[in-house]
Amino acid sequence: MQQIRNFSIIAHIDHGKSTLADRFLEVTGTIEKRKMRDQVLDSMELERERGITIKMQPVRMRYKKDGTEFLLHLIDTPGHIDFSYEVSRALTAVEGAVLLVDATQGVQAQTLTTLRSARELGLVIVPAISKIDSPLAQTDDVREQVAKLLEISPEEILLCSGRSGEGVKELLDAIIERVPPPRDAASIRAHEGYGDFSAEKSPEVLVPSHSKPPSSAVSTLSPTQALVFDFQYSDHQGVIVYLRMFDGQIKKGETYEFAATGRKFNALEVGTFAPAPVALADGLSAGAIGYVVTGIKEPGLARVGDTVRAFQSKTTPLSGYAEPRPVVWASIYPESQDDFVALRQALSRLRLSDSSLSYEEEASGMLGRGFRCGLLGMLHLEIVTERLRRESDLTLVVTSPTITYEVETKDGKRKTVYSPHQFPEYGDIVRVWEPFVEAEILLPAEYLGGLVSLLFEHEAVAESTENFSEGRVILKVVMPLRELMRNFFDKLKSVSSGYASVSYELRELREADVTRLDIMVADELVPAFSRIIAKHRADEEAIAAVEKLYNILPRQMFTTKIQGSAMGRIISSRTLSALSKDVTQHMYGGDITRKMKLREKQKKGKKKMLQRGKVNIPEDVFLKMIKSE
Repeated sequence: MQQIRNFSIIAHIDHGKSTLADRFLEVTGTIEKRKMRDQVLDSMELERERGITIKMQPVRMRYKKDGTEFLLHLIDTPGHIDFSYEVSRALTAVEGAVLLVDATQGVQAQTLTTLRSARELGLVIVPAISKIDSPLAQTDDVREQVAKLLEISPEEILLCSGRSGEGVKELLDAIIERVPPPRDAASIRAHEGYGDFSAEKSPEVLVPSHSKPPSSAVSTLSPTQALVFDFQYSDHQGVIVYLRMFDGQIKKGETYEFAATGRKFNALEVGTFAPAPVALADGLSAGAIGYVVTGIKEPGLARVGDTVRAFQSKTTPLSGYAEPRPVVWASIYPESQDDFVALRQALSRLRLSDSSLSYEEEASGMLGRGFRCGLLGMLHLEIVTERLRRESDLTLVVTSPTITYEVETKDGKRKTVYSPHQFPEYGDIVRVWEPFVEAEILLPAEYLGGLVSLLFEHEAVAESTENFSEGRVILKVVMPLRELMRNFFDKLKSVSSGYASVSYELRELREADVTRLDIMVADELVPAFSRIIAKHRADEEAIAAVEKLYNILPRQMFTTKIQGSAMGRIISSRTLSALSKDVTQHMYGGDITRKMKLREKQKKGKKKMLQRGKVNIPEDVFLKMIKSE
C-alpha cells in the first residue's frame, strides 16, 4: 500500500474542481488527449448542462515520480451545500484532501464548512489556489487568506491552473509527498454490532481520525473489510457497490456479505474506474478504491456505510455513516395515477445513487397517491425532480416545499408535520415549533449595510462578527430554517453583488409564529399550493400567490375564482374570466331572438361545467408556483 494515495478535492462551488480533475487525468495519461473533453468526471447530462458536480465520482490514475509508479485514487466531489452528504462520504474513503480556492474569489463559506469536516476526520490538507492565470486573479491576497486559515506558511500553498495545466504536476508531486499511504482496518474503530445510523445525528461521517487509531480497536479482524461509500444500479447487473478496501482482498467469483443485513452475494465483477469501469483480474486489495457487481436486484439490501466482509465471518463491521437529516420536504405525485407504480420504482432506483433522498407514500384527496420526499435543500429538490422526469420519462406534480414543524393542538397532542396540507386548522393550534439554523456569512465589509436589512426581512439575528481577512468579515447569524429556504441565497447574492457566500448547520427547535396559507381554485382547495408562512406576512404572501396563479393559470371554459385563505379568513381573491366563443358566428341576419337563445344555452352549459368538474391545472403551473421569481 506504500505506493497508493487516496485523496479528494474539496472546494466551494465553481472553484474549478472538475477542470483540475480533467488536468490530472491528462497529465497522468489516464485519458488520451484526443479523447479529452471538459468535465470528464461529470457523467450525468444534467451535470454537464448546469456546469456543476452532483454526484461524487472516483477514478484511478497511474503516475510516476522519481522512477516509482504510484496509484492515485481521486474522488471528485460536489461543491454545493445541498450535496454535502456526498462530500462527507467521499472524505471517509481517503487519507488526504486538496483544498482548492479560486484566486478570483478567495475563501468562501462552504470552503470553511468542508474544511472542518476534513479536519475532524484527520485528513491531510494539501492547499492549492486555482485560476492563477485569470486576469482577475488576486493570487497574493488569496494566498494570505489560505495561509491564515490553515495557520501555515504561504510558501506551502501550491499555485495551479486547471485551464492551462500550470502547476498541476507540482500539485500531484505534493499529494504523493504529503498524503500518507492508506491506513488498514486496524486503525478503524469497531463498534459492538453495526455502525450508528441514528437519524437524530447530523449527516457527518462517523469514522474517526485516520492519524490516531483508538485503543479500543478490535484485534481480530476479517481478512476482508471494505466500506461501501456509494451505489449504482444496472438493470442487467443489479446493485454495483463502490468500495474503499481497508483490509484483505475482494476477487471475482468469491462469496461475500453485507454486515448490516447478512445478505450474501457472489462478486460477479470486480474493478476500478479509469474513469470508465475497468475489470481487474486480480481484484481489489487493501487500500484500493473500486467497485463490485453484486447481482442483487432487490431494494434495501445494500446501503452506504455498510461493510462488505468475507461470508459468515463474525467480524465487527466498520463504523458507517449517520443518516442525513432532511432539510426540506416536498410531495411528488404522478400527473396520471396510472404512473404511480412507475414513480415508486423510479424513486427506489434513484435512492440507490442518491443516499440523501428519503421518501414515503402518502395520499391526497385531489392529487391521488404520491410520495413525500425528504431532501437536503432546494437545489436538491430541483435535481431530483429533473432526474425523475428525464431518467424515467414521468410527468410529475410537485407541491410547494416545506420544512418539518412540531405542532401542539388543543386536545393536548403534539405531532410532527411534514407537509402543509397536514398542518392543523388555525383554530386547533396551541403552539408551533420550527427548526433554526446557525449560518456563517462571508462577505466584503462594504456590503454589511445591505445585508442588515436582508437579515431583518428574514428574521435573522446576528450573534457575532469577526474579521476574516483584509476587507472581508464573517457574520454568524441564527435564523429560522423556513426563512433560509425562502429565496435567501439568491437575495444574499443580489445585495452583495455576488461576493457573499453562506453555509449553515441545523440547530434546535424554537417556538414559531406561523400559519398555513391555502389557495383555492373554483372553491376547491389545491393542496400542492398550500404552504406555511409567518403570520405577519400572511396578507403579503396571499396577495402575491393569488396574483401569480392568476397570471399563469390557463383560462377555463367557465369563470374561475382564485382565493388565498389564512388564519380562518379569505385574504385575497381574483376572478379569471372564461374563454369566450361566439356561438352565433355562423348566423347571418334573422331574428335576434335566435341568437339570444344560443347565448342562453351557452351560459347554462358553462354553469353546469362549473358545478360538475375540476379546473384543469397543467404540470408547468405547479412548477412555476414553487419557483421563486
